[in-house]
Amino acid sequence: MNINIFRYEFRARRKSVLIWGGSLAALILLFFSIFPGFAGQAALVDELMKKFPPALLEAFGMSRLNMASVTGFYSIIFLFAQICLAIQAGNYGFGLVSIEEAEWTADFLLTKPASRVQILTSKLLAAFASLTLTNLVIWISTFLAIALFSDGREVDMNAVILMLLSVMIFQLFFLCVGLVISLIVKRIRSVTPYSLGLGFGAYILSAFSGIFGDVALEYITPFKQIDPAYIAEHGSFNTPLLLLNIGITVISLAASYWLYLRRDIKAAV
Repeated sequence: MNINIFRYEFRARRKSVLIWGGSLAALILLFFSIFPGFAGQAALVDELMKKFPPALLEAFGMSRLNMASVTGFYSIIFLFAQICLAIQAGNYGFGLVSIEEAEWTADFLLTKPASRVQILTSKLLAAFASLTLTNLVIWISTFLAIALFSDGREVDMNAVILMLLSVMIFQLFFLCVGLVISLIVKRIRSVTPYSLGLGFGAYILSAFSGIFGDVALEYITPFKQIDPAYIAEHGSFNTPLLLLNIGITVISLAASYWLYLRRDIKAAV
């Protein structure tokens, strides 16, 4: 690792981390603040849920949840947080090496006394550190929201902690997949369309899987591989799908190093 590259990359993401962290904290606290009133009308909520189309409930993973429980309600909030996390991690992955190439500064970096392995490792560690800060915000916001708004109801802390532990695995998937796609694509001028496409595309596949049932889409989308509704219902991970998620991440990471070491970096003219 090159400490100077790490520091530069980490500092460059400080504003992004503040924005994403603040937004996620606000999302968790704001949505959780309505839980006491929501849970207090449990019977009315059940009647209301019955009026929704079953396909819609399946798409959001709400068909099997007790929305009047803290864990069930939090799993819905966590799903929306996952969409934000996917876009943030995707942004970092797609921009890790492509931004410098788009700005014609990549060749300047390669003239420094650091190997390509050191450069990519430093960038990845900086992105990982930035995502860890966002992860920390989610942990703090979750426990604060439960303390403030659980309304004295029983909390399945095992399920909540499993969801929180899944955050980094989820982030690393989009970071590494975004990175390997950016190295496969010839040139990326803006990372936002790619990260939005990857994040929402993965979520839409998950929704289709819920609507149409056994169509095996869960095998390719992390929203099903790490499903908060499944964790809330069973109090555990879906181990085969979790291992598949980790496998895809590791393969994407290895492929990224292989592609970067052989990438033709064009010089500025």
